[in-house]
Amino acid sequence: MERWEKFNNEINDIDNLAGIALQEKDDHVLQDLTDELKELNISVSQEELKMMLNGEQDSMNAIISIHAGAGGTEAQDWVEMLLRMYLRWAEKKKFVTKIIDSLPGDEAGIKSVSFTLEGDYAYGYAKAESGIHRLVRISPFDAGARRHTSFASVFVYPEVDDEIKIEINDDDLRIDTFRAGGKGGQHVNKTDSAVRITHLPTGIVVQCQNERSQYQNKAMAMKFLKSRLYEKELQLKNQKIEEDNKLKKDIAWGSQIRSYVLHPYKMVKDHRTNLENSNASKVLDGDIDEFIHAYLMSVKNLS
Repeated sequence: MERWEKFNNEINDIDNLAGIALQEKDDHVLQDLTDELKELNISVSQEELKMMLNGEQDSMNAIISIHAGAGGTEAQDWVEMLLRMYLRWAEKKKFVTKIIDSLPGDEAGIKSVSFTLEGDYAYGYAKAESGIHRLVRISPFDAGARRHTSFASVFVYPEVDDEIKIEINDDDLRIDTFRAGGKGGQHVNKTDSAVRITHLPTGIVVQCQNERSQYQNKAMAMKFLKSRLYEKELQLKNQKIEEDNKLKKDIAWGSQIRSYVLHPYKMVKDHRTNLENSNASKVLDGDIDEFIHAYLMSVKNLS
């Protein structure tokens, strides 16, 4: 109510001042009021969005995984582009990120990557990105400069904190250690510090290789596993989450939630809300809030 009264008072003040400015034909004041109204509109939209983030898990941190789909090297490069987009978005929102696992591509890019996202309502915002993302462009890996279509899947899980108890039987786990690949220094590359955990009853596999010690990697992998199991439990309890999960089907044509077209024209389109943005470069640089906001608002209106 306090927020509503504050906004209402600001609107009334602008309305009254605008009436006076119109009578006195003061264009300078009218322009100032127009700018104030634009700022007020942004503030109201942000408050409205916060009201949408009232789910039980929305206030949690998140774990995001990106996997290459159809498209070979192109798709692996697309994963790296998406990772950059999300890291830039997180930086703009002052979220803290940490890569916990990354599998380099055969020739370029990344086959799969997982990272944590920490900040106010991180999961509430990031959940809008779950699904298949499609890229259309002239391939930099094609000597014939032909147009290619690539796919990547994005999965978002609420990060389980210590207050949420997830019971895991040690007998249900298979824990493997292996030598981490890629960059990371001598210690990372020359010891079996990476950890892979398989939850036998569900078949869920998680791994972490970016920490320096096996103990740290195991702790992070267990945290990831708990988040996966927690999400699975929510799916069983909540039919709506199960419907959302239908987006996570084949990483290929026809199942995408958003398309990023860089050739023959530039356009990013969200197929759930039909929102379009012709500034694809800006979107790929992390400017994705409008897509997230539109999706969250559409979900709320449907409910």
